[in-house]
Amino acid sequence: MVFNKAWLDVYFILGSMNTAGRDPLYVVEQALQGGITCLQFREKGTGAKIGLDKFHLAKEMQRLCAQYQVPFIVNDDVGLALAIDSDGVHVGQEDQSIQEIKAIAPKGMVVGVSAMSVEQAIQAKQEGADYIGVGPIYRTTTKADAKEPIGLKGISQIRAAVGTLPIVAIGGIQAEHKNEIKEAGADGVSIISAISTARNPQEAARSFLS
Repeated sequence: MVFNKAWLDVYFILGSMNTAGRDPLYVVEQALQGGITCLQFREKGTGAKIGLDKFHLAKEMQRLCAQYQVPFIVNDDVGLALAIDSDGVHVGQEDQSIQEIKAIAPKGMVVGVSAMSVEQAIQAKQEGADYIGVGPIYRTTTKADAKEPIGLKGISQIRAAVGTLPIVAIGGIQAEHKNEIKEAGADGVSIISAISTARNPQEAARSFLS
């Protein structure tokens, strides 16, 4: 798939630990039926799958995404992204550098980077990131190590600093926040718990559509 900023409109992030005890493949398919525009596989934290279990879950999620023609991105694990030929990989500030990833990744593999400040966003742009994930926008309980929220003002400042580089916002986002987030300069929103723990993930995903 050729990267398009439309991927970022409703960017769902999921690991097996985020599903309120349900089968993650059920939640993924429900979200795909609800219209998510991208799926990021983020298998981290207490109880996360490792090794072959992680590999097989990633492959099954990737297979579902292919059925719905939705891009599939792997969080942090560059080796896994390469092994399954995912559409992209997303890394944090402490992970492998963009240049290192681009040197070993096939041409066309998308590389996204998390940025919590204008300085980090500018650096990501300079190093060749295809898009940046900015936040947290609001307070979130999904990530134990989440930083202080940057708010809508933070999005606007980063947008001004990086020009047309695609931006997706993350952190405590609900469907009713989407319009103000896009008005502040983001191209889309990243969601974890608002879809993954919803009683009806399909309806929850649909509520985020523009």
